[in-house]
Amino acid sequence: MDASIMSGKDLSSGAVSAVRCIANPVRLARLVMEKTPHCLLTGLGAGEFAAAMGVPAVPGEQLVTERRRKHLEREKQKEAQNPDQPKDLGTVGAVALDSGGDVAYATSTGGIVNKMVGRVGDTPCVGSGGYADNAIGAVSTTGHGESILKVNLARLALFHVERGKTLDEAAAVSLGYMKSKLQGLGGVILLNTAGDWAAQWTSESMAWAAAKDGKLHVGVNLGDTRVTDLP
Repeated sequence: MDASIMSGKDLSSGAVSAVRCIANPVRLARLVMEKTPHCLLTGLGAGEFAAAMGVPAVPGEQLVTERRRKHLEREKQKEAQNPDQPKDLGTVGAVALDSGGDVAYATSTGGIVNKMVGRVGDTPCVGSGGYADNAIGAVSTTGHGESILKVNLARLALFHVERGKTLDEAAAVSLGYMKSKLQGLGGVILLNTAGDWAAQWTSESMAWAAAKDGKLHVGVNLGDTRVTDLP
């Protein structure tokens, strides 16, 4: 499990990779950000830090649901047919703007099905898995990790926002570049300091949701956005 988090107020960030039996890796990443001078802890070091911070270990079986077990089996079958292509097992990302005008992002993932033991993907890497800067906005990414790492997808998207593109334009240009350059597919959620947001992807689908002004916007496939009142 990998995770990263970043505050746009002062660019403080924290990340963990290859952690095990931690219920909420993002919380551990936040402790790295707030309690250490470091940006990224991994493996045994991250586990020792979690214990030192009083983060309880959770038995692995408690972190596995039957739905996710079936998902894993399907992904293993796909890998057998295409062994060179990593399969994402579930990335969750969030961007937010608070009442003080500060932006932040957090991204976490359960990992991938891959023969390469010890691989670290894009999620815990600031600039790839996400980025936040109060002067620009915040972004979280998902998709083919190696491609996202090579183009620094999160920071690339915010670069285009800096250059004057709208959020939708910045997302489209960044994802398009990654696809044309590397044939990598992925998705981004973007937020600016005015509270405007965008969600775009080049993969088959991407589940997303956004809350603003008492309305909840949700979607999975292109063109199927639904809007309801927040409770």
